Amino acid sequence: MEYTDEEELLNLTLATVTDTSGEMTRKRKRRDPLSPMHPYEGCEGKIFRLLQMRDQMLKLDRERAALVEDPNGLHLIHLLLMTTTAVDQNEVGSALDKLSELYRSVSLTGDSLQRVVAYFADGLAGRLLTRKSPFYDMIMKEPTDEEEFSAFTDLYRVSPYYQLAHFTANQYILEAFEKEEDSNDRTLHVIDFDVSYGFQWPSLMQSLSEKASSGSRVISLRITGFGRSLEELEETETRLLSFSKGFPNLTFEFQGLLRGSNLINPRKKKNETLAANLVFYMNTLNTYERISETLKAVHALNPSIVVLVEQEGNRSPRSFLSRFMESLHYFAAMFDSLDDCLPLESAERLSIERNHLGKNIKRLLNYDKCNINYPTYERMETWKARMESHGFTGFKLSSKSLIQAKLLLKIRAHYCPLQFDGESSGGFRVSEKDDGGAISLGWQDRCLLTASSWHCVR
Repeated sequence: MEYTDEEELLNLTLATVTDTSGEMTRKRKRRDPLSPMHPYEGCEGKIFRLLQMRDQMLKLDRERAALVEDPNGLHLIHLLLMTTTAVDQNEVGSALDKLSELYRSVSLTGDSLQRVVAYFADGLAGRLLTRKSPFYDMIMKEPTDEEEFSAFTDLYRVSPYYQLAHFTANQYILEAFEKEEDSNDRTLHVIDFDVSYGFQWPSLMQSLSEKASSGSRVISLRITGFGRSLEELEETETRLLSFSKGFPNLTFEFQGLLRGSNLINPRKKKNETLAANLVFYMNTLNTYERISETLKAVHALNPSIVVLVEQEGNRSPRSFLSRFMESLHYFAAMFDSLDDCLPLESAERLSIERNHLGKNIKRLLNYDKCNINYPTYERMETWKARMESHGFTGFKLSSKSLIQAKLLLKIRAHYCPLQFDGESSGGFRVSEKDDGGAISLGWQDRCLLTASSWHCVR
């Protein structure tokens, strides 16, 4: 992400303000002495000092003033919580002072806590400013599509986070296909409710191709994928079709649909194994009504298997402070885990944190200003209750699924010692959950995501 626009904005004079029509003017508008003072009036100097501190932090200058000695991060956490409370209570002057101090204490090249707090500070600063402020867009600047894709690709490559979710989901689907192999005409149809970049499916193609080689019969794979835009769907189709050409014993077909479209003839082929893929999708449905409607629609399809993978969390949009604390715990674990995946000076790490994790932090703290729906992050116990209340029952975890998850972590564990079943004092861990009904990926004592599989009760 380039910061040339930010440097130009920092050179604006303090007399530059935004009037009610949104147009910029060089003259300060005279305030009616009978009108109440807006909480931001009189804070221009503090805002400018805040931006100066932020600018120093963004320059990534390793030679800048030494950070506060805080080996355990207690001072930084305490300062962050005081800042959050001031923002929540709309104590603008106090919040701006504390934010300036925060920016003096963090660094995008510091330890994991300093890095994650830097992005939370940005989120809090964005929450203080109105959308009309010339500084709001500077602080809340979104990465380009190319930057976002590059960051996601880097995280996918170096961390087990997305890989474990996708490999585990694919193992569930493969096992459901194998159970029906005598009756499904070696045909698999996956309905992916959020196909995104399509990164989940190459590994499934490879597994199916290996299976076809051992059986000397061609396997047919069809994916119906829902996407956010036609461009995303076209790029995903091109990527997957190109990859599938490397497997002559696999026939592949892709149908892209925009989100909100109705499924048309979802089971064209007789006896095919049908899988519903709900990987990182349910959290995008921000109301219980939409969640219920989706689960009813999935149940009506009567799929052989439903795969559910979600972040673990309990981030209610009703309380800013509770949402903030839950998000802080989760993202602190994610930033800490990157130290196990990439060296501190890595440009890839900076890209992941700035254009993927940092973007999500700022959005979560300002979802009401960013014109996005607040994600519905729930714990596994809540999702289990919802699935069961909509006519689904869980599959038991196979030993192969757990072995594969452990093997993936063994390959992806770089610097920290790897342990399993919750015995690790540091590093990634994989463990069974819900009495063997799910697999969870954790970092130290924090559960990051959980994968489970379900079938319809008739």
